[in-house]
Amino acid sequence: MQDSTPRLDGNCLAGPLSEILAVEPTTAWWRCPVCARSGPLAQLHVYGPEPGLTARCPDCAYIALRLVREGPHVWLTLGTGEGAFRFTSARPA
Repeated sequence: MQDSTPRLDGNCLAGPLSEILAVEPTTAWWRCPVCARSGPLAQLHVYGPEPGLTARCPDCAYIALRLVREGPHVWLTLGTGEGAFRFTSARPA
């Protein structure tokens, strides 16, 4: 059985994501899926710097995100997910 739902490719996310990726990141609000604590990104506990930065919930230590530099790229993993996003950094390596 074929799915008849209209489908777009990832390019349609460029506009909506540019609205949120171009803001001051420390003011972004975060909510822990384990203990339900919420607050700005700036309140997370961050460990690193090698091999990258790991931000954890200050109450239960759930991993909120991981950020790893690799040459001109930055890898971003949200939560404990297995997948990661790779961005080309605007900053020199």
